[in-house]
Amino acid sequence: MLNYTEYGTATDAPALLIVHGLFGSGRNWGVIAKRLSDSRRVITVDMRNHGDSPRADTQTYPEMAEDLAEVIRHIGAPMDVCGHSMGGKTSMALALLHPDLIRRLIIADIAPVAYDHSQQEFIDAMRAVDLTTLTRRSDAQEQLAAAGVEPALQSFFTQSLDVATKSWKLNLDVLEAEMPNIVGWPTDISGTFDGPTFFLSGAKSHYVLPEYRPGIKALFPNAYFAKLPGVGHWLHAENPRDFEASVRAFLSPA
Repeated sequence: MLNYTEYGTATDAPALLIVHGLFGSGRNWGVIAKRLSDSRRVITVDMRNHGDSPRADTQTYPEMAEDLAEVIRHIGAPMDVCGHSMGGKTSMALALLHPDLIRRLIIADIAPVAYDHSQQEFIDAMRAVDLTTLTRRSDAQEQLAAAGVEPALQSFFTQSLDVATKSWKLNLDVLEAEMPNIVGWPTDISGTFDGPTFFLSGAKSHYVLPEYRPGIKALFPNAYFAKLPGVGHWLHAENPRDFEASVRAFLSPA
């Protein structure tokens, strides 16, 4: 089973499962999870090949959806689910394959489409870090900066660095090999999810384009769309308070 962390205690509201994106971990969402746990139980997971979760040879969306389904059944269904980027695609796959496990769905800055970009440059940058020289995370951040990684991502990536063991808590070999699956979208997933679904995007991001909306509505007929102004793909990190407020409003409608 995936490694997970719990925040808060059970209430009358469904628990909220938060699913991180590529190169992340549940730890990245700790502050938001803790704040949202004032009204419900919140669960963050480490996806396969990330953080403290098991390593696997593949990284496909149907498989990752089954990983989440196992956690939800273990803790108690149905849940509300919020997924960002790779975690958003996994959450969509989960909703289409197991709609009974989800009440409300939030998809942060991603669409059910295949993208033509790669994240290879970040794998190369992490591999270029000389782990033997590290005494603190800031040492790795300096090396990532020298490789051209922007400051926000330097901090994000190094949250998946175990300084004590001088190793990345990411299975970079499998993530590299499975990159076509990660940036893609499985065409063999069918069906619809009729529950309320909120596509929340960064206004400066190009991951959820207007031309994607008909395809989204075909799979998620009760989809709603909104954009957070002034932020890009990492909207929850760039403006966590407005992201949190949007999540609260959607999960607890008047």
